Formats: sequence, structure tokens, C-alpha cells
Amino acid sequence: MTVEVRTKRIYEPPSPSDGLRVLVMRLWPRGIRKTAIDLWLKELGAEINNLRAWNAGQLDWAEMRKRYLAGLKEPAAATALAELRALAKERSLTLLCSCPDETRCHRGILKSVLRR
Repeated sequence: MTVEVRTKRIYEPPSPSDGLRVLVMRLWPRGIRKTAIDLWLKELGAEINNLRAWNAGQLDWAEMRKRYLAGLKEPAAATALAELRALAKERSLTLLCSCPDETRCHRGILKSVLRR
């Protein structure tokens, strides 16, 4: 059985096809109610200092990706990733984040990690 993992911006409306809605941000997004998600795995969000450096143009995407992947090996993130992998084997998931461009967002990296 192949379970689908999707990504979506948290500000997009929920859909019945979302499955389990998992927020993967370190900080709670503004204007979003707790009922908009099913699970918050903040340890899988990008590190705040890395995000600030990325947004300020001090990191290129390759370095941001490298740092994010390294961060997934930290104990709290590794535990959350194991939990997410287990859930992904059972049901469809939608990874949620506030980034407008998935091609430059950690949720896209996380989606590819889950597919391995």
C-alpha cells in the first residue's frame, strides 16, 4: 500500500484529501486556529536562526538544505521524524508550513526524506 504525502501552505483551506494535517514549523503561524491541524511536530521545522539567515540572503538554498538535513539528525528531530514515518505508513499526510514557495521550503525537503 502506497500512502501519499502532500505538502501545502498552512494558509490554504483544508481539503478532505489532506489526510492527517501535520504542521512542521517551529513557531505557530499567525491567524491559524489549533483546529486547522491534527498534529504539530515543531521539531521538524527549520531552525529559526537558519530561517533568519536565509530570509536575509546570508544563506543560499544549498546551504539551507544541508543545515536542515543535518538538523533532522538531532535527537528531538529524529524522534519526531520517526513518528512521522510511522504515521506515513498508515495514512495520507499533508505537511504544512507558511512558506509560499515549496521549492524553497523545508517541507519539500521533508517530503523527499519521507519517500526514501
